Amino acid sequence: MLVIGPYLRVRAGSADTQTESHVLRDAQARLDEAAGLARAIDLVIADAIIAPISQIRPATYIGKGKVEEIAALANSLDVELVVMDCALAPIQQRNLEKELQAKVLDRTGLILEIFGRRAKTKEGSLQVELAHLNYQRSRLVRSWTHLERQRGGFGFMGGPGETQIEADRRLIQERISKLEGELKKVQATRRLHRAGRQRVPYRVVALVGYTNAGKSTLFNRLTRADVQAADMLFATLDPTLRALSLPHGGKAMLSDTVGFISNLPTQLVAAFRATLEEVLEADVILHVRDISHEDAEAQQSDVDAVLRQLGINPDDSGRIIEVWNKIDRYGAEQREELLNIAARRPEDHPAMLVSAVSGEGIDALLAAIEERLAAKRTTLDLSIDAADGAGISWLHRNAEVLAKELHDGRFDMTVRVDETKRDIVVNRFDAVPRVA
Repeated sequence: MLVIGPYLRVRAGSADTQTESHVLRDAQARLDEAAGLARAIDLVIADAIIAPISQIRPATYIGKGKVEEIAALANSLDVELVVMDCALAPIQQRNLEKELQAKVLDRTGLILEIFGRRAKTKEGSLQVELAHLNYQRSRLVRSWTHLERQRGGFGFMGGPGETQIEADRRLIQERISKLEGELKKVQATRRLHRAGRQRVPYRVVALVGYTNAGKSTLFNRLTRADVQAADMLFATLDPTLRALSLPHGGKAMLSDTVGFISNLPTQLVAAFRATLEEVLEADVILHVRDISHEDAEAQQSDVDAVLRQLGINPDDSGRIIEVWNKIDRYGAEQREELLNIAARRPEDHPAMLVSAVSGEGIDALLAAIEERLAAKRTTLDLSIDAADGAGISWLHRNAEVLAKELHDGRFDMTVRVDETKRDIVVNRFDAVPRVA
């Protein structure tokens, strides 16, 4: 296969269609990422080239001369697939396939292929299929001879029926409607699971970040789980929840989510909204960054953009903790420089330096998570009759019991509760807030 990077030239001070992250990245880094996406589904790359363009052509995205140049290269290499690292309109894709005499796949189609390969659970498969159908629906162009008008009615007198394209669109729409119905059931099930967790004093911590930032490796390190973690783009697709033990004995639920990427197809953001609801509902969000990557700043910009699409403010310092992962790739001098950079950050926007591989910085990260979770809760002191088994049981189910001592037939307890349950505990058990 052949990978083409048709990137617009960026002029200083000019306003063009490029995103901020694209301006931060150089063309070679973007091409390398596209090649990495292709390798993620075991495609053999014959060549990868940058095709700088001054403007987007409505018919073929790139100019006629560049099309002829790529066609000659594709023919000489005898490639069957050409990947364009951009979003192609259906007509552009069709025209390029005619000119290049090869199958053409754009960035959206390539990411959808990867997601289709990675999905393991029924939910993940439903989400990928829905995104793929929404993408494919716009690709039903009159490209093949069999898409001619069918005859309708009975016998030879029937009037013109629907075209094959219309029939295909109708079938796709019917399947989309069915999938959306099944995903609504998934959302309802997830809401029930969240409601169940909310009845127990477990808070949710979600991992987000650019694909291959090391989220799954960090997830395994924090929870001692065995989630697949590999040095490839989108190694993990299906979401996972595991219990997270905090330094002072408390518990939380840690959620690992699908990695983000620049130009993440809108079809996927919409289809995976049920999965990403875990992020929306999370008390604390860990934004995991591969701080050793040359495009770390651009990747942060891409993740922030997706968070905004989900309705989450990436600058919410009370909820988001920035985690600088893979510091094990630095020498002592570079690591010291990173520590100095992190130390100069505002107190309300700290950066936690960790290595998910070696475990360095994990204790400090857990302490920071516990501190953020505690900030959202109130600590109360109370005394309860030891015979009040129902009340004691309720406290254990709905609050975090920090201390419990028996004196003269009564339990002196210190508990930590959400603001939503604070008044209930105060009124029922005559509890008083602990003075700091």
